Amino acid sequence: MRLVLWDIDGTLVHTAGHGRDAFGEAFTAIFDRPADLSSVSMGGRTDHDIATEILASAGVADGHTHVPRMLQELGVALGAVRERIAEEGHPTPGAREALRAVAGRPGITQSLLTGNIEPNAELKLAAFGLDRFVDLEIGGYGSDPHKARSDLVAVAREKAQRLRGVSVDAADTILIGDTPLDIEAARGAGARAIGVGAASFTRRQLLDAGAEAAFDDLRDTHGLMLALGA
Repeated sequence: MRLVLWDIDGTLVHTAGHGRDAFGEAFTAIFDRPADLSSVSMGGRTDHDIATEILASAGVADGHTHVPRMLQELGVALGAVRERIAEEGHPTPGAREALRAVAGRPGITQSLLTGNIEPNAELKLAAFGLDRFVDLEIGGYGSDPHKARSDLVAVAREKAQRLRGVSVDAADTILIGDTPLDIEAARGAGARAIGVGAASFTRRQLLDAGAEAAFDDLRDTHGLMLALGA
């Protein structure tokens, strides 16, 4: 049995910038002033970490105490633009076909490992009808308790065991993502990593970061299945 865990943003979907904008909306909802997001890097990070940085850069005293409210407002803000995400965003090339192929393969369970809070992860996939291919209940999310993103691998494995009776070793867990931080999270947890260089990083950069295989995008379904050992 293998557990395949997908990153979302840049790997499976593009949300036309609405995911980033939602952080600004969340901050404004709490503090009634805009947040400067220009220097905040979001790729490969958890929503918890991003919210913490935004609060710190805005000079909010005891910013960590506001993180739960920020994440709550983040869900509200993204939910308000769900239709715009569906209209203006799009799945990455080959994402739908890749998810369908993995979902149809015996011996593989697929879910998510993403920095998104759980409601936003589901929303982003559902906007394009991709949610039906993955078991959302056993994913690792930015809203799960964690200290580092690599901790979410164990979170997902524990959920798979507890909720589905699926026991998978770290070595049989495969993360698929588009940033070196995704690759680092996999390696830090003893899992395998596959890179998809369709967003900010190239295939070569992801291989150099430690991915055991990498693709320019997800259109090479056959190559992906071979990399998964399927």
